Amino acid sequence: MASPVELARHVAGFDSDGIEHMQRLFRTWGLIADLALGDVLLLAPVTAPNAPVEDPPFIVLANVRPSTSPTLYTHDPIGDRHQPDNRPLVSEAWHAGAMLRDRVAFGPNYPDGEADIVAAPFWHGSRKLGVVLRERKVAPREQIQLETTYNALSDRLLQMVSDGAFPFIGASEPQYGAPRVGDGVLVLDHDRRVTFQSPNAVSALHRLGIHRSPAGQRLADIGLDDSFVRSAFAMSKGVTQELERGDEVTVTSRCIPLLSDGQVDGAFVLVRDISELKRRDRLLLSKDATIREIHHRVKNNLQTISSLLRLQARRVESSEGRAALEESVRRIAAIAIVHETLANDSAEDASGDDAPFLDVAKPLVRMIEEGLGFPDNPIRFVITGDAGRLPLIRSMPLAVVLTELIQNVVDHAFPASVTPDEGRQVTVHFDYDDHELRVLVSDNGQGPPEGFEFAEARGLGLTLVNTFVTTELGGSITMTRGDGPATNPGTTTTLAFPRTWEDRVSGPAID
Repeated sequence: MASPVELARHVAGFDSDGIEHMQRLFRTWGLIADLALGDVLLLAPVTAPNAPVEDPPFIVLANVRPSTSPTLYTHDPIGDRHQPDNRPLVSEAWHAGAMLRDRVAFGPNYPDGEADIVAAPFWHGSRKLGVVLRERKVAPREQIQLETTYNALSDRLLQMVSDGAFPFIGASEPQYGAPRVGDGVLVLDHDRRVTFQSPNAVSALHRLGIHRSPAGQRLADIGLDDSFVRSAFAMSKGVTQELERGDEVTVTSRCIPLLSDGQVDGAFVLVRDISELKRRDRLLLSKDATIREIHHRVKNNLQTISSLLRLQARRVESSEGRAALEESVRRIAAIAIVHETLANDSAEDASGDDAPFLDVAKPLVRMIEEGLGFPDNPIRFVITGDAGRLPLIRSMPLAVVLTELIQNVVDHAFPASVTPDEGRQVTVHFDYDDHELRVLVSDNGQGPPEGFEFAEARGLGLTLVNTFVTTELGGSITMTRGDGPATNPGTTTTLAFPRTWEDRVSGPAID
């Protein structure tokens, strides 16, 4: 089945602005359904080829069921097409450009009874996009005050839809999602005084420590900060604010102004107790801070180990032993850089266990560059592309592999007897998609010896690289000779591996 966006674009002829406004309605029209105690549908005339122009059929683009009462639809109505005589009120509201109401008998597939129907044209600026249809079963009994109040608010919102004033454009979205009608409702008049409060709203006020009845008073009069209400009245759009009582209780409140002829003449406030959500957020923040502190301490411990190895290297008389200790220091430093990056990552979506790998690669290259002893003929390092964010389990072995590959270039690609005309250069390029990360380390040095096979390398550095790539990263690595001049053809080492361990199974195969 096609999605609402696909139906709107290909069947109803919506442009991108119309689709954006339709999605804006979808984020807020649950209010209408909950207040109406009924189903709400969005229908649009079919503009596909061969569709009639004067009296086109209408297609259901989307629907929302109420959370406050049973639905009339046991099936999914999205994609259903209706001729004008099947939904006459929809066609009439579309042509009239105004909200219409009717009461009809249920069809043969429904229980006995009648449905109260309201059809409101859905506007975006001066353009009609479709019709919002509200259907509610007529109650066989007299409605209580809560139901009549909710229905009246629903009618006001539908009238605002018909006037092109709802959904609000530019209204901020609540952090924890919009409160629902069942969470609690306060109705305000044009003077911002409370005319109705639902039982759940009273309970939410009690949790904030307010036990005075709000009836006939402004929220400020009973001890609440009503700045969000004043802002909603002034800006004619929904405004949300969190009200707190210490660290234990948090209630989010969203004020929805009611407009008539472009003027605010009332509003209603939805209140929701989000204390448990805030508590979980605080726990997550505390956990994240703990993880970052662990990364910071691991980094410090690794630096201490590096310092001890450097001290030991100074006392070793054998050049081979000293070189081996220096290589160990470099490898430990690469791991320490990963932990430092994870500890300092300040991105909004940071989890404490992943970070942009470029933030690891840059200090790695700088560390190697600072350790070179070629002041007269330096090596230029260039980093291009992007590696995205990687979890610790991937970034740790990759950092060691990248360090070894670059150090291998420094040690073997540029002997003193071979100096490229354009200068010594090492390029590290990253490229990734949803499943795979590719790393290319290229140089313009003397190139690998003829017949070189990476898998048969016996040096400790390349052995570590091969082991980490095939075992820890689950990827592949190749080293090829470049096409430069005979004295310095260059080398390109290509590394490819899945971005997550799950991609090793579910992602595309690695060439």
